[in-house]
Amino acid sequence: MAVSVHRKNLFFKPDSSRVVARFFNNGDPRTINLVHRIIGLNEIEVKRELEITFQEFVGRHRNISNIFLKHANNYKNLIQSIGFNYDDFSLERKLLIGSYSTLEYAIESAALFNPSIVEDFDQSFLAEGEKRVIISFRAVGEGHLSSIVFRKGILDASNNLRVVEAAKHLELPEIKKRNSYDKKRFENKMEEMNIPKIYSSAIMDSLPDHFEYYNLKEAVRRVLKLDIDEPRRKALKEMTWLVDSYYDIEFDSESKISGRAIFPISSSESRGIEDARFVRFKDDDGTETIFATYTAYDGFTILPKLLSTKDFLNFRIMPMHGNGAQNKNFALFPRKINGKYAMLARIDGVNNYLFYSDRITLWNNPIKIQKPKFTWEFTQIGNCGSPIYTKDGWLIITHGVGAMRRYCIGASLLDLEDPTKEIGRLKEPLLSPLEEERNGYVPNVVYSCGSLVHNNHLVLPYAVSDYASSYVTINMDELLAALKASSV
Repeated sequence: MAVSVHRKNLFFKPDSSRVVARFFNNGDPRTINLVHRIIGLNEIEVKRELEITFQEFVGRHRNISNIFLKHANNYKNLIQSIGFNYDDFSLERKLLIGSYSTLEYAIESAALFNPSIVEDFDQSFLAEGEKRVIISFRAVGEGHLSSIVFRKGILDASNNLRVVEAAKHLELPEIKKRNSYDKKRFENKMEEMNIPKIYSSAIMDSLPDHFEYYNLKEAVRRVLKLDIDEPRRKALKEMTWLVDSYYDIEFDSESKISGRAIFPISSSESRGIEDARFVRFKDDDGTETIFATYTAYDGFTILPKLLSTKDFLNFRIMPMHGNGAQNKNFALFPRKINGKYAMLARIDGVNNYLFYSDRITLWNNPIKIQKPKFTWEFTQIGNCGSPIYTKDGWLIITHGVGAMRRYCIGASLLDLEDPTKEIGRLKEPLLSPLEEERNGYVPNVVYSCGSLVHNNHLVLPYAVSDYASSYVTINMDELLAALKASSV
């Protein structure tokens, strides 16, 4: 039976005017020459040049002086190494150095797509039937570099979405590295990454059971200076790559959520943060946390990672590990099943898998639960976000890839107690690209990273050919009836 899908006339489109002020490293030799030129200016010249820069850019960024100073401080050791006392520089000279170490990056100039929607923790001052929501997007700028941005809005009783105007200023967070690491877990992850013990043990054996971030970084740095063979050098660089994958970030409490951007930080995600799937997770004790799974990409290696927050101000980022922590498409269930965390993933690039785990970052022994069945999903089947609880079963919004790499969105229903059992799967897509949706950054694609239920309707945001985003609504009674009928 066909399911009615109601497209809403609301579009989220990329905006090249939304820029972040990024640190710009031009390399040590060129930076040394630059510093010498700035040092050659007298204080009057320094103040004049700084004033010109402020006039041009202060209206485009909040706290630009703090940004300049932070970026200048990144060069303190380099400046000290060439014989100058950085602390003796005037504040204006430091700020000018910082301005030359900063560039604007249009974070969503190319695309704003693959949305995910979650219920906000704050549901105060709403009319009956309304719900406040937070929508995340994969934003793509120059060089196909992906990051995460947000919008906030309110769904009314008819599921019409009123979006709060996006903040004028975009901000990057403060980066806070993890204070300590569990040695055993770190060694396990290195083993999964096939880093030979013969290369790592010399460093790891000297570290305590819980070691500090800079202990390992410094130990690896010292060894890398030595005349060592290429396999050992590669292994040590991979150890550094791994430790950089753990970090915390914190946004200014005065920033708006639409003004916060989670930009690639660690080397493991240097080429992008892709397809974050947000979910509001409720633990057995009733506490709630927002989690998101995403794909970190460095141009060569894919690393599935987990993000957590309780306020969208402070975020913890951790790599996932285990023999199943590979490839893409991880989506966390919103609650435990039989006392264990549960996760969906497409670890082989083709089929849907289910995991159970006692730890939210450890994923072993995947169970294949779905494989391509219908022609529109013959190439691959995967999820379009975290499962949704219903009294009839776990609702899984799926994506299928067919001929000409055409992406469509479908739906399945899994058993509540045993999600390896498929109750039903729609034979036809819920959503396919319309003629006017076929052209974009990646043609012939509709895709989503997470939906929710409001007023007995599925609210499904989706990407339009990897360029912009919109959303549809679907009556839950109609959808569940179709899914149960499809099992016959």
